[in-house]
Amino acid sequence: MKEYKSVCPYDCPDACGLIVTVDNNRIVKVRGNREHAFTRGALCPKMTHYEKIIHSPKRLTTPLKRVGKKGIGPSEYMPISWDEALDAIANNFKEVINQYGSESILRYSYAGTMGAVNSPAADYFFRRIGATNQDRGICSPAKQAGFKSLYGNTLAIKPQEAQHSDCIILWGINATATDVHILHDVNIAKRKGAQVWIVDTHKTYTFDQAHHHVYIKPGTDGALALGMMHIIHRDGLDDIEFIQRYLQGYDELVEQVLPRFTPEYASEICGVSVSQMTELAHAYATSKAPFIRLGSGLSRYGNGAMTCRCINALPAVVGAWQHLGGGLLSSASTGVFLDKSYMQQPNHPAPPKRVMPMILLGDLLTNPNALYEHGLDLEFRTTPIHSIYIFSSNPAITAPRQNLVRRGLMRDDLFVTVHERFFTDTCKYADIILPATTSVEHNDIYNPYGHYTIGVGYQLIDPIGESKSNWDVISLLAQRMGLDDAFFKQSETDLIKSMVRGSDLLSQEEQDLLLAGEPVEMTLPENYKLDIKTPSGKIEILNPCESVPLIQYTAPYGDDAPFWLINGNDMRILDSSFCELDHGDEELMNLRINPVDANDYSIVDGDRVAIYNNRGRMEITAYLDKSVREGTLVTLGVWWQEQCSDPCVGINALTADRPTDEGWGSTFYDVQVHLERLS
Repeated sequence: MKEYKSVCPYDCPDACGLIVTVDNNRIVKVRGNREHAFTRGALCPKMTHYEKIIHSPKRLTTPLKRVGKKGIGPSEYMPISWDEALDAIANNFKEVINQYGSESILRYSYAGTMGAVNSPAADYFFRRIGATNQDRGICSPAKQAGFKSLYGNTLAIKPQEAQHSDCIILWGINATATDVHILHDVNIAKRKGAQVWIVDTHKTYTFDQAHHHVYIKPGTDGALALGMMHIIHRDGLDDIEFIQRYLQGYDELVEQVLPRFTPEYASEICGVSVSQMTELAHAYATSKAPFIRLGSGLSRYGNGAMTCRCINALPAVVGAWQHLGGGLLSSASTGVFLDKSYMQQPNHPAPPKRVMPMILLGDLLTNPNALYEHGLDLEFRTTPIHSIYIFSSNPAITAPRQNLVRRGLMRDDLFVTVHERFFTDTCKYADIILPATTSVEHNDIYNPYGHYTIGVGYQLIDPIGESKSNWDVISLLAQRMGLDDAFFKQSETDLIKSMVRGSDLLSQEEQDLLLAGEPVEMTLPENYKLDIKTPSGKIEILNPCESVPLIQYTAPYGDDAPFWLINGNDMRILDSSFCELDHGDEELMNLRINPVDANDYSIVDGDRVAIYNNRGRMEITAYLDKSVREGTLVTLGVWWQEQCSDPCVGINALTADRPTDEGWGSTFYDVQVHLERLS
């Protein structure tokens, strides 16, 4: 047996360093790398038995062709060779291009792997053939826009600085489920006397980590932040010297916005009492080095970007950035340390003809003029998408407006290719299914978005069955499409070397260590937190480039229904990844409701209920929970259809494809529903 260093490939900010034990071409054990600067030897429960996923008997091992009906399952498919599968896909692409035009082909993918090679593997290929492109907006572009609005390209704070904080706010982040390693730093700070606060819409797995809990109404975090700033200014706790040197727009904020956001007014909006809001504001502003870890969920409302702008202003108002341990971590910008543009081949002209926001998948598949009607296309189209290539994503479960997405995928005139490790719900709609590798079966490099340690994961075993990586499949398709381009003839290791050697921010030593398979923590410039990379050189609370220049509160969309639906994180899965495991639970999905609301609807523990709005309806079992706010309903996880509480639909039957205020981000949490007790 031998041990090798690797990296967790999943869509998580932690991108853990792994130690993988290999015996006779088989993974037998996976543990955390103690030498990794952020992992520090610990793994989340999802990854402790990664070997069970790699060697699962449920793995797809050969290409499959649909010979029966769409939407049914594995019984409708038969094995075929790779040559037959690739020929079928390439021939379809050529036929669609000749008959309808290249924009009738759509690529759809996201973060099934976070590798810098295999995540963007198809970007350049689909631009070369002129297909309709997609954005990367299904997660949290509004959160990124919120940070960028104030701080531009300023480097994010290292999460390990939280160790030196005396007041930590875990704001809208269920760290136990989604960012577990930050808790290592939080606990070090707690042992030194730091107070920890949690701000969230419901009680999460992480609540036991905190001293104080703030329950907030969904989508109203911006009002709480402005109420805190009102108190901080009113009570003379703002750092005027820091503000005068580093902020742009504070006078305007004090004159135009804060007078209205009294604690009483903010409390009416966000549901946090005046006394608790005041206690939080004082605890935050009187700390020497307050630290906020900002989650992504609060950015998935119609006001997501503005909400994040408001929260991002807090460390600036109290001058937290000037102290070790003080600041706010939204996302770490580690991509700048690699030449990731290499995968996009920017020197080769192949601009996308049109771009589809990912959240509009169902709309575009059922309405050829969707992009035009949303102001995203200059031309009025009458030809729909006729071919879709899906990889690293499971849109039949994870995309918003699930009923519309599935209706689009069911079209007889839509050719669907799915490249996957397991037979997911999206596979049910495929004409061709291709077996995909896991991270230990191909080569890639991973730059995290929650810390600053980059690592390479090299291939450790032969691919399971006939599975191939994203890059290998795209290279083969490029050949069949007649693209005589040297880029597609490169190996994954060639691409990794180009991204590492092409970096201006990595030293020779760092490059060599990375390519040798060692995790390398990036070296950040001295005083990097105060090197404000905005046009003004200041933190722009007032940003003249924004459609709404000065931060303020804006409301979420909501729906004409009485209950906010909160779909939180189930720590056993990540989006729809890890659903392939046997979790030993007959009821993976249920609904939690406040007893007062339950009484109004004559609901008792274990009752079957329906939740519904104008987009869909779902049946689920309800349980009473005093920790759930009145007016909210809580369920956890995005489960495969066979695991859902309703045999016909998943939770995204209820979500909308309305965009966030900036970035065309998803609004998965901006959902309200009706409730009905079933007899």
